[in-house]
Amino acid sequence: MASAIPTAMERPHFIGIGGAGMSGIAKILAQRGAEVAGSDAKESATAEALRALGATVHIGHAAEHLADDATCVVVSSAIRADNPELARAAELSVPVVHRSDALASLMGGLRAIAVAGTHGKTTTTSMLAVALTELGLDPSYAIGGDLEGPGTNARHGEGDIFVAEADESDRSFQKYDPEVAIVLNVELDHHANYASMDEIYDSFETFVGKVRPGGTLVIAADQPGAVELTQRVRDLSSLKVVTYGESESADVRVHKVTPRGLTSEVTVLLNGKFLTFTVSVPGRHYAHNAVAALAAGVALGIPAHNLASALGKYTGVKRRLQLKGEAKGVQVIDSYAHHPTEMTADLEAMRGAASDSRLLVVFQPHLFSRTQELGKEMGEALALADLSVVLDIYPAREDPVPGVTSALIINAAKAAGAKVTAVHDKSAVPDVVAGMAAPGDLVLTMGAGDVTDLGPAILARLSN
Repeated sequence: MASAIPTAMERPHFIGIGGAGMSGIAKILAQRGAEVAGSDAKESATAEALRALGATVHIGHAAEHLADDATCVVVSSAIRADNPELARAAELSVPVVHRSDALASLMGGLRAIAVAGTHGKTTTTSMLAVALTELGLDPSYAIGGDLEGPGTNARHGEGDIFVAEADESDRSFQKYDPEVAIVLNVELDHHANYASMDEIYDSFETFVGKVRPGGTLVIAADQPGAVELTQRVRDLSSLKVVTYGESESADVRVHKVTPRGLTSEVTVLLNGKFLTFTVSVPGRHYAHNAVAALAAGVALGIPAHNLASALGKYTGVKRRLQLKGEAKGVQVIDSYAHHPTEMTADLEAMRGAASDSRLLVVFQPHLFSRTQELGKEMGEALALADLSVVLDIYPAREDPVPGVTSALIINAAKAAGAKVTAVHDKSAVPDVVAGMAAPGDLVLTMGAGDVTDLGPAILARLSN
């Protein structure tokens, strides 16, 4: 088992240390005893959590933030080439390490599970982290979101298992060599980095090809892209392939998913035996994530019935159908969904949970490139709601694209029969929602941007 600080990472400096992926690696290194430092654009709870672990966190980006004795600078694909701390690293001849390389080094010598796929990575990784911890296996993990239970996105454990969210968006997941790889789905997304499905397949084939000899690929049996990938990698002689899903041919077959309000009861057929367990988040999509986690744990040799019971202890991840509260009989729930497939899955899950109540959605599109490519499908997904409010596009790292606005989504939603209201001022949303909502309704804030801030504001406005 390896738990030492990797070579040249004794005094790492993280540019953008507050990001979900970056902060996780920084936390694990700090817990292993490294002298961690870094910078971020603004103060946050994450920055405070890092300081509590002994890290030095600067706010803002400046050359002087990089210490002269730093042993490496860690960056993500979001860091621009003109960052002053990067320029200072070049002056000092400090090695620059991509986030994925840093994470790969942390996995060295451990039994790694890497979770990839366009939708569900964070949830599936979190389910495994919670279940393995519950079983006393003390795993290390790095997740793209904060667990509701432990309240963190990463941890250094003393066990020999490392569970990691493997990001396909920039091909960085190709750096890992896991014992078990999970592929939840294969779809065209991340349009800034992939021009076609062929490029996506090539990238996933490279990822799967890195699985250690004798290792296992756990892959969806129902999703077309995953089925195609399975056919492409079947001939890898050193790889065991385990499929899961509702398909009759699935190795781990989802026999039944029974909604129970904001939870689900899942029955699977595994090795000729039925196994039933509870998933504490609603919807078929999340039930499938739990079954993927189950199959991966079994591939590591963990008894299925123990793992199934432990998976029931998972209570969610922030922003993945997270209940923010209730006011005047209206429940407000937050969703990170920003791709049409994710949106549809979460809306169907909430439609099931709502029963005879109305479902109101506040949707904020994420990225101009994604809206340009998938705006029509986003609008069609919103037809699953009774009423929708659509905000302007959250740009994140992108510059505006002429002619690409949230109107693309709104027009498609109306064409699909949805009732949609455009709101250009985010601060006006609580008043708009309060004017729409009635006791018994469910309100879902949805998107990968700062729409998540609206939940508490909507609850406060409803209370008043």
